[in-house]
Amino acid sequence: MTIGFEHINSIPKLIKDFLGKKLDGFQNKTFDLDNFKNQISEKQNSYSDDKRELLYDAILSQNQEEQMSPKQLDYLFSLKDKNTFTITTGHQLNLFTGPVFFVYKILQTIKTAEFLKSNFPEYNFVPVFWMATEDHDFEEINHFKTRDHYYEIKGNAGGDVGRITIDENFFVQEFEKEFKDNVYGTELILWIKKAYQQGKTHTQAIRYLVNQLFADYGLLTIDGNEKELKSQVKKIFRQELLSNQLFETTKNQREFLEKEYHKVQVNPREINLFYLTETRNRIEKINNDCFILETDLKFSQEEILNELENHPEKFSPNAVLRPAYQETIMPNLAYVGGNAEIMYWIELKDYFESINLPFPILIPRNSMLFLEEKTFRKIENSGLKIEDFFGNFAEVINQKILDNNEIKLLLQQKEQDLINSFSEIKTKAEQTDKTFVNLVNAEETRQLKSFKRMQKRLLKAEKIKQSEKFEQMQNLFLKVHPGGTWQERVLNFSVFYADLGKEWIAETYQQMDVQKSELIISPI
Repeated sequence: MTIGFEHINSIPKLIKDFLGKKLDGFQNKTFDLDNFKNQISEKQNSYSDDKRELLYDAILSQNQEEQMSPKQLDYLFSLKDKNTFTITTGHQLNLFTGPVFFVYKILQTIKTAEFLKSNFPEYNFVPVFWMATEDHDFEEINHFKTRDHYYEIKGNAGGDVGRITIDENFFVQEFEKEFKDNVYGTELILWIKKAYQQGKTHTQAIRYLVNQLFADYGLLTIDGNEKELKSQVKKIFRQELLSNQLFETTKNQREFLEKEYHKVQVNPREINLFYLTETRNRIEKINNDCFILETDLKFSQEEILNELENHPEKFSPNAVLRPAYQETIMPNLAYVGGNAEIMYWIELKDYFESINLPFPILIPRNSMLFLEEKTFRKIENSGLKIEDFFGNFAEVINQKILDNNEIKLLLQQKEQDLINSFSEIKTKAEQTDKTFVNLVNAEETRQLKSFKRMQKRLLKAEKIKQSEKFEQMQNLFLKVHPGGTWQERVLNFSVFYADLGKEWIAETYQQMDVQKSELIISPI
């Protein structure tokens, strides 16, 4: 079964408005074949052949260690063709891919490319995974979780995580213990051992794992941390250093988002660049001098521009500048991302216009939930519906606990009788002194509060009386939401792969409808 995002309370209103084409200026950036047709034309007119050669060379060079599949090679060679375009997603280099939505967003990217090929056969569409190798928050990516265990790796934080080498891999031994008896456990164990050999980097580890999972689907990976690729965005980086272009051009949109949605997903800085040495540090401008924070480095304006000209590889875009880098170096039509990602892309449309760069179609990725058959049966036997778990579940439980409760029904009846009685009194009271009317209103409020207190006490008493039923419903909630949050944000793909292998990947792929943004719920 599926639940559309528009029916899920926790999906941000901004995302719902975007999907419903209610967000001004973005109606042509939603999933629609006419929009894609226009996007193809716009990108074709702005992306040059020399960029295609550079992109081809970079991806080929970066994947020398991998055994590329025939489909990957076909896709790679097609990048040289002016009729080839990319569909892109990206993610951090989480340990062993991190939460399972890593897999879902990639599969949706692949399927979107296939869908577009079936509708525009004269063009080629290549799925690409952008590796966030330049992130420096190691604590965000150094762990993953299965149903029973939490795994973590140590490393030297502060620099770009892609270059961190694996010095210890004790977690691999623990992983082997957990999965050695599963049907596809041996395959997972071999992968994790090869990916996280001592001396390898996290970039190498994730590239290897992504290749094992998706090579047959033709997915290509790209690492933006490369001099030849960054040379193409020197003009953008230069403007960032000189005029705070991204910060200035996003002001209006950020003010609009704050006013209408009470939230700005990411607030850009005046300079959205880092400087790379052994660590990755923010650049801050003071009186025309550029300081590299938390270091002793300082550049005059002329020096920093010379540094950019000669060593663009030392400059690293932050999360809000990276989209412009990505869209400059690739013939990209669409970005598939989580809700938070889509919300910060939405901030950037005016900035893209200011640098004369086509803004891509945005695709909020699908969500998946896999439950055992016995969990579905328990949910059905409890009188709950799966939709109940994605609204206000506390309110749902309260309603179930008090279903057909005689005292509750009596209280509701007497409360309504009280409201009716006071309504009659107030009608007559209006013919008398105003102070008497105030007294009647105050008395009604006081007595109605008593009914609210009795209803709360009744609920508390029934929860104690029906403690077993109450506990069962809470346990079901934790089956659906391990750790109190969406399953896909907690569990690693190995939980599902261990017993089903690539059949699980194929089944997940088949269940996705790329034209929709929805939660897909499936037995496993």
